Amino acid sequence: MKKRLVFTTILAAILAALLAACGPTNGGDTGGDTGGAGEASQPGEGVTVSMGQATWDTGWFQAQVYKLLLEDLGYTVEGPDTLDNPVAYTAIAEGDLDFWPNGWFPLHNQFLEDENIAGNAEPVGFQVESGALQGYLIDKATADEFGITNLGDLSDPEIAAIFDSDGNGQADLIGCNAGWGCEAVINDHIDMFNLGDTIEHVQGEYSALMADTIGRFERGEPVLFYTWTPNWTVSELALGEDVVWLGVPDDPEVEAASIPNCQEDPCDMGFAPNDIRVVANAEFLANNPAAATLFEIVEIPLSDIAEQNVLLTEGEDSPEDIRTHAENWIEENRDQVDSWLEQARAAAE
Repeated sequence: MKKRLVFTTILAAILAALLAACGPTNGGDTGGDTGGAGEASQPGEGVTVSMGQATWDTGWFQAQVYKLLLEDLGYTVEGPDTLDNPVAYTAIAEGDLDFWPNGWFPLHNQFLEDENIAGNAEPVGFQVESGALQGYLIDKATADEFGITNLGDLSDPEIAAIFDSDGNGQADLIGCNAGWGCEAVINDHIDMFNLGDTIEHVQGEYSALMADTIGRFERGEPVLFYTWTPNWTVSELALGEDVVWLGVPDDPEVEAASIPNCQEDPCDMGFAPNDIRVVANAEFLANNPAAATLFEIVEIPLSDIAEQNVLLTEGEDSPEDIRTHAENWIEENRDQVDSWLEQARAAAE
C-alpha cells in the first residue's frame, strides 16, 4: 500500500511538471507567453500593398528599401510602378496606389493642396529631413571668367549667349521633366525675374539631357542646369570644383542661407531645403499600423543615397542591381533596421 502511494505521488508530480512546461492551453496568463508576439511578427500577412516610385532614378533605391522592409513584415508588395507626380498623388488619394516614398516638401505641397487629394494622401515620416537641396548650377570656369554669381546676371543678352547651344540667342537652362514639381518653380523664376527673353527652359528626359550636358562640360563648353541633391550629377560634376550654385535675385518664398559652393553668401537658391517623405493613402495608414509606423520612423542618410547614386552612373542601374543595393544597405544597417521592424510589429499588437 505504501509503495502504491509513493508511485502515485511520483506520477502526479511528473504529470504536474509536464503540464506546467506545456503552459495553459485555454488562453490563461502565462507570464512570459510570446504567442501574441509570434502572431504580430507578420502583421502584413494577407495584405497586398501597391506602391509607386518617382520618374527620377535617384529615388529608386529608397523605394526598394521600403519594399524589402514591408516584405519582412509579411506584406505582399506589388510594384513599384514608375509614375509622374500628378498621376502618383491622384492614384494615392483615390486608393489605386497605397504609397510612394518620393514626396518632396515643400516642393510637392501644390499636389496636396488639390481639393481631390487633400486629406486622402498624407505625408508621413522624414526619410531625409531638410537635407535635399535644389538650384541652378553653372560650370566654375565660366562663373569665374565672367563674374557670374546670380541667375539674374543672365538678363544680360551677352551673358545669356554664353550658354546658347542652339543659336536662338537664349541661354539653354537644362531643367525638369514635365510634371515634376520643379517645372513650375523654374517657370515661375523665369517670369518673376523677367528672364523670358534671355533664358529658355529646356525640357525632356532629364537623365538624357544631363548626359549631354556632362559631355559638353567635358569638351570645355559652358553649362547651365537645374539639379538636386542627392543626385548623380554632382558626383559626375563636383561641387566647388567643376560647378557652382547660383543665387537668384530674390525669391520671397525662400530664406537666404549660407550654402557651400554657392557664388553668393548668403545664398537665395530659389528652392527651400526639402524633406523627402513617404506619401500614403490615409485609409491605408489607418488600417495598417505596422506599415504606418515603419513609414514614420525609417530614415536613410543623404550620404548613403548619394553613394548609391554613384553606382547608377557606373552602370549598376537595372532593377536587379537596385534591389541588391537595397539589400546590401539593409544588411549593413541590420541593428537599426531590426529596431524599426520591432517597433512596426509592436504597433500592430
